Order: sequence, then structure tokens, then C-alpha cells
Amino acid sequence: MPGLAKAEDYIQCVPFARELSGIQIYGDAHSWWDQAEGVYQRGNRPAEGSVLSLPVHGAMRLGHVAVVRKIIDDRTILISHANWSPIDGRRGQIERKVIAKDVSAHNDWSLVRIWYAPIGKLGTTAYPVNGFIYPAQGNQDAARTWASAKPVRESREPNRKLFDRRLKAELSQVADQELPAESQPRDLIGELLDRVGS
Repeated sequence: MPGLAKAEDYIQCVPFARELSGIQIYGDAHSWWDQAEGVYQRGNRPAEGSVLSLPVHGAMRLGHVAVVRKIIDDRTILISHANWSPIDGRRGQIERKVIAKDVSAHNDWSLVRIWYAPIGKLGTTAYPVNGFIYPAQGNQDAARTWASAKPVRESREPNRKLFDRRLKAELSQVADQELPAESQPRDLIGELLDRVGS
């Protein structure tokens, strides 16, 4: 009989978002918004390459982060993220370019519904949003001035086992597939030190 799956056995949202966006923040997803203050520019409008930050909400105990891949209209974006929908009964799956929709009363991206694979449409829960964290070097087409400060990395001891080589390779491969063709490839982060997160 197979053993229970552990967090090390599947890809979390945090290392996936960090690898794909280049935003060097560590720790649970709910901590990204506060950690970004003074290090990365933050705002309430989506931009391609930015990270959508969700706080703790209901059963989502550790928050969630996802990367904006495309803006469809003023209320609809496509995101790529990990460990949101269980697919074929497995957690830790990567979903590429799925819909996230602003359902806030004032079209201010304070509340979103996100595609949920098991039902094949937007999920029924409306999640509160912290906002968007913009990468240090932005897309010129986004018409934004990006923060140029380098992120401050916390020096701390690892608090969980590192991803095994297979998961690191999968994370790197998927992140490379998501990068635009003209982007410079990034080195895979040597260690994934995040605590168990969403």
C-alpha cells in the first residue's frame, strides 16, 4: 500500500511562482505581500509577469501566489500557478494560462474567482486579493515603472527537506516553457527552502 503523499512529493505554488516570475521572496504565500514592501513595487492592477498575491482565506491556510501570463480584458487575466486544482486526484499540479476573473464590486481586483479543474470552470469561491507584486525589471509594454531595488534574502536555516531532483527538474522544465522566447534563461534556484505552503 503506498504511503501518504508529503509536501516534498509535489510542487508548491511558491517555488513555482518564484522561478517563473524571478521575484526572490521566500516563505509561505501569505507572507509575500508584506515581504515585498519596500523591495518590489506593489499595486492593485495586473501586469504580465506580476505575481497575484492571495492572503489566508477559509481553508486556504497559507495563502496562494500565481503569475500573470496575459491580460484578456479589464476583468480577466490568464495565470500560471501550481498546487491549486487537484488533477487526476493529485495535488501539486501545474496549471498554465488558466482564467482568473475580477469579481469585485468596483472592478479593483480586490476579489477574484479562479479556474478550478475538477469542475471545468471558474470556482465558486471568491477569494480576497492582496494585490500584485511586480518584478524588478518589467515588461516595457506594461507602461509601468518597476522597482529597481534588489530583494533582501533572509538568511535562515532550511526548515524542510529540499525538493528531490525529479521535482527540481520538472519545475525548471515547466518554468522554461512559460518564459517568452526572447527572455534570458535563469538558473534554477539551488534550494527550495519554503515551508509547506499552498
